[in-house]
Amino acid sequence: MEKEVSDFIQDSSQQKRKYNPMGKIERSILHDVAEVAGLTSFSFGEDEESRYVMLFKKEFAPSDEELEAYRKGEEWDPQLAEQRRRLKEQAALEEEESSQTKKSEAPNSNYRDKYSHLIGTSAAKDAAHTLEANRAYGCVPVANKRDTRSIEEAMNEIRAKKRQKREDDTGAHSSSS
Repeated sequence: MEKEVSDFIQDSSQQKRKYNPMGKIERSILHDVAEVAGLTSFSFGEDEESRYVMLFKKEFAPSDEELEAYRKGEEWDPQLAEQRRRLKEQAALEEEESSQTKKSEAPNSNYRDKYSHLIGTSAAKDAAHTLEANRAYGCVPVANKRDTRSIEEAMNEIRAKKRQKREDDTGAHSSSS
């Protein structure tokens, strides 16, 4: 196998090489030899009996379309692939054009009228006017969530309140005694 891979590398006329179907062990050996030699290798085929290996020189690595063709069991034909690609592009352009023309058309019915028996006609408007945020959402009061102060500002304010409370407590004790 190493000799065959070496001959493949030396032959500048070959870009890829397809091997006959082989067993799992032979395929793994061939993959290892190809990896050491700096080649790209892929296995194709359905079941164990028809599974084969293809080697590609790095500079001629297969495209995704080419790999997909081999996986489907087809032979790779660059002209056919180019033709398919053009057809896909054309279909995509036509699809885009048709979707743009559809967007400009107005809907033929209003969904509110169609589903008024389910959603009603005035309940949502009445509910929207009375909507008010919950006082507490989760564990944190809503008012605290609207607080835009930095942590330092909040901590300084808390300390100032504690100091004020201590002064008020000590002042109240001394005047009453």
